[in-house]
Amino acid sequence: MSVIGQSISSNILIYKDYLRRLQLSEESEQNTSFTIYPISFKEFNNILNPLRYNGNDKLLNINNPILFRKLKINILPLSFLQQYNSHHPEEFNDGALIPASGLQSHISFGFNIEIGNKLQIQINPEFVYAANKSFLAFSTWYNGEFYPAPTINMDYPERFGTKAYHNILPGESFIRFNIRNFSFGLSTENLWWGPGMRNSLLMSNTAPGFFHFTFNTKRPLKTKIGSFEWQIICGRLDDSGYASDLPDDWRYINAMILSYSPKWIPGLFLGSIRSFMIYNKDMGSGPADYLPLFIPGGKSGDEFSSKREQMQSLFFRWVWKESMFELYGEYATNSHARTDYELNATSFTNAYILGFRKLFPLNKSKNTYLNLNVELTELGVSQTSSNLYGLSWYQHPHIKHGHTHRGQLLGAGIGPGSNLQSLKINWIRELKSIGLLFERYVHNNDFWYNAIKDVRNHWVDLSITTFCNWDYKNLLFNLNLKFVKSLNYQWEYIPPPTSFWGGKGLDPFNFHAKLAITYRF
Repeated sequence: MSVIGQSISSNILIYKDYLRRLQLSEESEQNTSFTIYPISFKEFNNILNPLRYNGNDKLLNINNPILFRKLKINILPLSFLQQYNSHHPEEFNDGALIPASGLQSHISFGFNIEIGNKLQIQINPEFVYAANKSFLAFSTWYNGEFYPAPTINMDYPERFGTKAYHNILPGESFIRFNIRNFSFGLSTENLWWGPGMRNSLLMSNTAPGFFHFTFNTKRPLKTKIGSFEWQIICGRLDDSGYASDLPDDWRYINAMILSYSPKWIPGLFLGSIRSFMIYNKDMGSGPADYLPLFIPGGKSGDEFSSKREQMQSLFFRWVWKESMFELYGEYATNSHARTDYELNATSFTNAYILGFRKLFPLNKSKNTYLNLNVELTELGVSQTSSNLYGLSWYQHPHIKHGHTHRGQLLGAGIGPGSNLQSLKINWIRELKSIGLLFERYVHNNDFWYNAIKDVRNHWVDLSITTFCNWDYKNLLFNLNLKFVKSLNYQWEYIPPPTSFWGGKGLDPFNFHAKLAITYRF
């Protein structure tokens, strides 16, 4: 019987959070970093098919998996999601969904085939529909002056056209060959790299999954000095079709994440991420053109002249199981330095994530805890970098589309130049969770510094989200209700005629609601 195990997607936060919590609250795979998604563990198949071993206590009497000697067919969960924004687009880390006002729907369903212990095929398409209602977008005229759009240097449209949007995508689909601890194949799955829980600097699920070749470990590779995990990808990135004045060409991406857990320090994970991007027309034909990952780092004018975008980060995650506590962080830079001044005197374009999580036992016998999670994300560039190049994080002078796929960011969904502070507190019991999320979201401070330059005009969102995750037999429910007060929306602020303070900003209220229902066969 096959023991490959199903793939846990980065798109279903309930699964991701549950698996990562197990490492703090009870015995689980202690060598797993939980910094590389999708993740595959045969031990955790019961969260996809939770009642497989509990008799016939199902809503539908369907046998899953279906077995034919060495062939095993798993029916994947059927997921239905409805999302609504009352005033303007809200939220990120939602894969194929687009930034849109009004109602939006998402459906995914499929199956997974395992042949022996080596070949695995998954077909899991997704359908998206968005009413895509009009909303108050950025105005190029402000106080009688003209300002270019904040993200004019990238494929990052505020609105995906003027009509209703619909699309069918391959979703979490792949074909993989598995040999011992290793896996390689072709995939369109969403990726999540790094220790962040609310944001990821280089690879998140804010954009839809892109077509890529992958070579990765299935589970930690144990050695005499500790455990290693990695994933190497070569893929294709496409444009949105809704941005103008950009090259009509697709982009090639080559990226890698490597995580190491030292044998002598249990619970510590150290890692690095490196990513290269180049237009198809600018690529050469040598091995270094397809695998620039292995080019040495540091100062390199040749690297800049090659018209490649490079991003790289270092991260850590430290788990103290006895204290049910974890601390994590990531620091990233964008592009090679081109001169000694850039390399030694400036921070160029950088970003960071810093966070922690703490579990407080309420009733250990019933696996009930109080969860506290704090995370800070900073994407604003230094003033030196801003003055030198006028470009933000995820922008590049040669890659005009920026660090995007189909018009959405591959990295942190808050966007270029933005900062986010998050505080989450919730009651949890296995897959069940009820809680609150408080956030302060500062929009694109790079644009504010370069264009507005008025301390009264920062665009800041203050929000409270109440959420509930619940499972009943084979059903999973997720409900999010988010209440947002946008201060100086789109940096709109009218100063008073006689004093410095006391003017009136454009401060709309935005209501975001999301309901997801998943049936696990």
